[in-house]
Amino acid sequence: MEGVKEQLQAPTYGDLITILSIDGGGIRGIIPGTILGFLESQLQELDGEDARLADYFDVIAGTSTGGLVTAMLTCPNEKNRPLFAAEDIKDFYLTNCPNIFPQPGCPLFSRTTKVIKALSGPKYDGKFLHKVVRDRLGETRLHQTLTNVVIPTFDVMHLQPAIFSSYQVKKKPTLDALLSDICIATSAAPTYLPAHYFKIQTDNGDVREYNLIDGGVAANNPTLVAMGEVSKEIIKGNPDFFPTKPMDYGKFLVISLGTGSRKDEKRYNAKQSAKWGILGWLTSGGSTPLVDVFTQASGDMVDLHLSVVFEALHSDKYLRIQDDGLIGDVSSVDIATENNLNELVKVGEGLLKKKVSRVNLETGIFEPFKEETNEEALKRFAKLLSQERHRRHLRSPQGKAEAHKYEVKI
Repeated sequence: MEGVKEQLQAPTYGDLITILSIDGGGIRGIIPGTILGFLESQLQELDGEDARLADYFDVIAGTSTGGLVTAMLTCPNEKNRPLFAAEDIKDFYLTNCPNIFPQPGCPLFSRTTKVIKALSGPKYDGKFLHKVVRDRLGETRLHQTLTNVVIPTFDVMHLQPAIFSSYQVKKKPTLDALLSDICIATSAAPTYLPAHYFKIQTDNGDVREYNLIDGGVAANNPTLVAMGEVSKEIIKGNPDFFPTKPMDYGKFLVISLGTGSRKDEKRYNAKQSAKWGILGWLTSGGSTPLVDVFTQASGDMVDLHLSVVFEALHSDKYLRIQDDGLIGDVSSVDIATENNLNELVKVGEGLLKKKVSRVNLETGIFEPFKEETNEEALKRFAKLLSQERHRRHLRSPQGKAEAHKYEVKI
């Protein structure tokens, strides 16, 4: 099919509401980055080399490292096209992660350094991350993204989530933050990177201050947050979603990408954790157990809920891609050595060959439930996304005008 040049038309002209969601996970963002590169390549095979993910999804949501990927995919360049192609995400991580998470010079003192850092402040000062994000995203604000985005953070002053949503910013100008500030905030994982403060002043003088940390403490898997934002718009009567009903989840097409996890029996156990104090919960096992617990728990619960919902609807338009078999350094969020980063690329490539799986909360592991591989599923979803985009174009006023001009029967 000929590539459609204009941006994605509103869902009201189509049959589906399309959502892409990317979990948090530090350097493990390379895993969904690799998968997104494959998905975009499939869309390019269908619609031409200029095709980008932002052209196909009504909402792209991301938490922490997923929020950074979201911004990269939706921030406009000087030609009003996405700043990054999906295939560029992997190289961005390979190039910048060693500077964002500098490793101790001597491995012998690595554990000692981690303990000292845990006592005195965050492990990393975040200066390089702040610089590279501000350099790449510039002065772009939330309302300027090429498709709708939803990026969760958490406000430590008010002890509540702060959701940066393209839908809400239209009604609340004090949410129209710089994309760079949003990315820095949603990535500020406790114990790893410092909390982020900024304020927004609107033209009418309203001021809002933000004191934010990683959105993963509230929604490490932001899929439900994104679906909730869409549902609120439907309830409010947003014409972009007419005539969708608020709970008509059968019209949703959702791709949710995890960043991997490690769930072997040797990770933590009750005998060990019963003895942990503050340091234990922050440093045991070469990781940060407290952070691991709440991010993994929230991600699995979202997947469980959506799996049940889509199964009840007899819908095959929900795809969760996650790897829970990470072992050793690849399971960390900050061991940014060249070797480990390259191993994460291999994890992402290997995940494409695995069968589509779902979490089993009785066993705590992902289990195959289809003969279809993740690669095959992404090819199927790419066709659905391409068909939906062309369908919307043909039904839109612009498409109808073109059809009339060329006497094409719709």
